[in-house]
Amino acid sequence: MSASPQPTSTASTFNPKDIRRVALLFAGGPAPAANAVISTAAASFLRHRIEVIGILHGYAHLLEFGPDHPMQEGRDYLVLDQNRLRRTRNTRGIMIGTARTNPGKDVSHPSHLADPERTAPLRRVHAALRSLGVDALVSIGGDDTLKSANKFKLFQDHLPPGEKRIAVVHVPKTIDNDYRGIDFTFGYFTAVEFLAGEIRNLLADAEATRGYFLAECMGRSAGWLAYGAAIAGEASLVLSVEDLVDELMTEETLTDPKTGVSTTRKIMNLDKVVDMIIRVMLARERDHKEFGVVVLAEGLAQYLPAKNLEGVRFDEHGHISLAATNLARMMVKLVEAEYEKRTGRKRRVVGLQLGYEARCGLPHAFDVILGSQLGVGAYRALIEKGLDGVMVSTAGQLDLVYVPFDSLIDPETLVTVVRYIQLGSDFHRLARILETTPGE
Repeated sequence: MSASPQPTSTASTFNPKDIRRVALLFAGGPAPAANAVISTAAASFLRHRIEVIGILHGYAHLLEFGPDHPMQEGRDYLVLDQNRLRRTRNTRGIMIGTARTNPGKDVSHPSHLADPERTAPLRRVHAALRSLGVDALVSIGGDDTLKSANKFKLFQDHLPPGEKRIAVVHVPKTIDNDYRGIDFTFGYFTAVEFLAGEIRNLLADAEATRGYFLAECMGRSAGWLAYGAAIAGEASLVLSVEDLVDELMTEETLTDPKTGVSTTRKIMNLDKVVDMIIRVMLARERDHKEFGVVVLAEGLAQYLPAKNLEGVRFDEHGHISLAATNLARMMVKLVEAEYEKRTGRKRRVVGLQLGYEARCGLPHAFDVILGSQLGVGAYRALIEKGLDGVMVSTAGQLDLVYVPFDSLIDPETLVTVVRYIQLGSDFHRLARILETTPGE
């Protein structure tokens, strides 16, 4: 979905002159150019004599706040001054750290906002920030962090009249690039280039050894990263959750042994997926290419049959631990067996996971520029526009756009809306045109 300008009339407004101290918080997985966002946002506020602190490791320390655990500089937060920001825009990593701690995990419906027990973690976050004299919060992170920012705003909407409110704006982050409301997220192209380089290396290895690699690429909900890396890395085939349609999708019925209740869930048709991979291999052999790299988006793992997901872990946001399922290695056994069955020959196939190596790569110029604009946009949203409850976005030639939270989040479930690759779109067709055609 395009990040074309959207109205900001549903976003709250306040008096920007009331903001004297701002907190920056980064949560979720790392992404290249994180420090470009943090550094430029902080520098913009400092230039206008607004103090800036960086909350360390997401919401983790804020949720530890209490009478016996007051917020402590150096342990729980940093004062971001000009000396600390010096030449940090182009650096690797995250200068304030990150974590996946979820203060809104017990709030999954608007009615929960009236429940003191469910909102207790959000109240603790509010109290911790108030103890630091914070007037506004800049949240930087993925879709889960956007959910937390929205729940924090909604929690404050229920505060008694006169109680201190903390304005909140959000900057979208994910190397997965599956964010509704922005065309490209910072770090995406750096991650794509790094992973494409890995794929090109694997191709050289595969050609030398006459083998195949099944590369499982990060991308929980959508295939943007897998597709980008496959296109730039010249992979032989790429498959993601968007491709699970028609014959590539089937169903299974599960019965709870305790209640006897049966449920039906959609799953990946493993036989058909393996068949597609084998047909690509055979098509390449007809072109005298006995090698290749197949890229699989890790999100496919959540559509595995239940027997393949036994014992998997879940994080605080309820997401399955995709890395632990090791989709690529599981698929290797199926592909090797089917290839030998059809040809009577063995073919070396190796499975591996790609993604973590790219999350803290040295950011490319485009991601530094994009991250810098988004960081400046956080300042402009709060101080120039007086906005609260908006996500900072860009459109066109990095023109700033401020998208209200309520246009990005399901009002009933309070869950963010994922942006998938549209089947048949020009981006999707680009990959299909460049990869090996399976044939019959």
